[in-house]
Amino acid sequence: MAEQHQDQEDGSASVIRIGTRRSALALKQVELVIADLQKTHPNARFEVCAMATLGDRDKVTALPEMGKGIWTSELEAQLVNREVDFIVHCLKDMPTSLPAGCVLGCVTKREDPRDVVIFSKHHGSKYAKLADLPDGSVVGTSSVRRAAQLRRHYPGLVFKDVRGNIDTRVKHVDNYDEKGYDCIILAAAGLLRMDFGDRIAQYLDTSTEGGGMLHAVGQGALGLEVRENNERMLGMLKAVEDTPTMMACFAERSIMRALEGGCSVPIGVETSWVFEGRDEDEEEEQSSKKKLRVRATVVSLDGKTAVDGEKTEEVASLAQADSLGKKLAQDLVERGAQKILDAINKGRDSGAAVKISDANPSSTV
Repeated sequence: MAEQHQDQEDGSASVIRIGTRRSALALKQVELVIADLQKTHPNARFEVCAMATLGDRDKVTALPEMGKGIWTSELEAQLVNREVDFIVHCLKDMPTSLPAGCVLGCVTKREDPRDVVIFSKHHGSKYAKLADLPDGSVVGTSSVRRAAQLRRHYPGLVFKDVRGNIDTRVKHVDNYDEKGYDCIILAAAGLLRMDFGDRIAQYLDTSTEGGGMLHAVGQGALGLEVRENNERMLGMLKAVEDTPTMMACFAERSIMRALEGGCSVPIGVETSWVFEGRDEDEEEEQSSKKKLRVRATVVSLDGKTAVDGEKTEEVASLAQADSLGKKLAQDLVERGAQKILDAINKGRDSGAAVKISDANPSSTV
């Protein structure tokens, strides 16, 4: 196997093996990448190598207790062992530190990175936004980041863990009599890719009525991981790289790396390209002079303490994007973010679970 893939890196093998999780969303994402690659490499042949990772197999342990790499480590082992040629990840699942010999080869054009609200069909058209929900309403999420930010702005809501793929979670929220969710919070990108866009009731961002909501680092983007010495793959993947997305995501990942955060730490971000105050779709001819605006927040688990920050700079390289992220992270630390993170890590080290659910643990899904 290893010998075969050494040949492939030299250009003689004809089949390119792609590693991925085997969820419906993961497979859909690989389809999108292959379709884009075939436009510039019409004669290339691809083989999808799908597997269930630890995060897929363990439906019981709370995500914050499972640590980093639960969606990626086993796939990366295949990459290192030359069993696959590159991996397609949801970028938000990728730890900011990769195994030796592995690199983030490229980031593709980003789908909508925002979080969204799906209300239970049980309520009909009664609610249109989170601010409409009465105190005591149950919100389904397995994300510490989402729960912390929503507790900050909607202290009367109750949070309850929810696991499973998109289809499963949507079924849970609609099974109100058994599960009890008034709504669930999911990423827009996955819903749109899987044609569930009609269920989106509200998009959440910094302008959300009732309180802003920043998304996860890398959310909505696909990261293609490859061996750092595989020049053939690195060259091929350039065809699907979206440079503005990649630079924005490098800035986001730099913030998380500097804060030593992960999926179990409530760090939210929001990035956008601006030019003299105008939106990224305008002044396209001046794109090289656009500035990258990065917002970030660190919130305590109970939502009662938060540190927000924002920086805007001209960014023309990945190194500059990384530097911008570091500057914003340092600003957050100086204004109290490290105290929030230290408290969370201290609780974790003492054996205390990172809290998401306010409901009876026996009723969580």
